[in-house]
Amino acid sequence: MTLALSQLYLGPLDFLTPPRVEATPGADTLPAHRLLDPARLEALFTRFGAQYGHGDRRAVASLWSKWHFAGLAAHGLAANLLLERDLPLGIDTLHVIQTDEGQTAGFSLRHAGRPLGDLDGLSRFATLVDDHLAPLIEALASISGASPKVFWSNAGNYIEHFTNALADHPMASAGTVDPARALITSRHLPDGRRNPLYQPVRYVEPATPEAPSRVRRQCCIRYLIDELGYCANCPLECRRQGKASKAEKAATLERAAS
Repeated sequence: MTLALSQLYLGPLDFLTPPRVEATPGADTLPAHRLLDPARLEALFTRFGAQYGHGDRRAVASLWSKWHFAGLAAHGLAANLLLERDLPLGIDTLHVIQTDEGQTAGFSLRHAGRPLGDLDGLSRFATLVDDHLAPLIEALASISGASPKVFWSNAGNYIEHFTNALADHPMASAGTVDPARALITSRHLPDGRRNPLYQPVRYVEPATPEAPSRVRRQCCIRYLIDELGYCANCPLECRRQGKASKAEKAATLERAAS
C-alpha cells in the first residue's frame, strides 16, 4: 500500500511531499508523544518563536499548530477518503519531521495505514480526532495559555479546506468527501460529546471587495504578533475590534505626544 499512498499526491495535493513510511523511524524524527511533554513544548515554542521575535506565546503556539495541523489534515483525509485507509496518526505511534526552527515539515509512518473496516460515519476519524488532536490540543492550550478553541479552530480550518480540495481530486467520485463534511457539520461526536470541529468556517457575501467570503468562526490570534497582522480568513468581528483597538492606541500616542 505504500505505492498507493504515494499516488495520492496529484491534483490538489501535488504540492505536498508524501509522508515517509518506515518500520523504524529515523534519528531525524521526533516521536509525536514527546510533544505532550511540557518542557519539550516550552523549548519548541522558544525555538519556533525566535523568527517572530519571541512574541506572544499564545500566537506562537497557534502558528506552530497551523503548520502541524495542515499536514495532518492533508495526509490523514487523503488516505481516509480516497483509499479508505486509517493512517497511523495517533500521538503514540506517529513520528514528526521538523525543520531547524521546529516547524512540522512532514511525518514518518510505521506503515501505510489499515483498512477502515467496520469504522463508518464519524468513527472513521477517531485516530485523527481522539488519538492525536485531542491530547495535543490539551497540551498546547495548557502550556501556551491560549484557549483550546483556538487550536480546534486551526485544525477545523484545514480539515474543511482539504475536504473541499479533495472533492476535486482525480481519484474522488460522487460522495467521496461526504464523511468529512459530516465531521464538520455534526454538532456532536458518536459518543454524544460536543464536536469541537463543528462548522469551523462560514461563507458569507463580502460586505466590501476586500472582505473575505470564507471566514473562520474563531480567530487564530496571529495578530498578537505585531508584524503579522490578521490572516486572510480572520473573523470580521475580530478585524473590526482590531481596527478599533489600533485607532485607540494611535489616539493615546497622539495625546501623549501633544
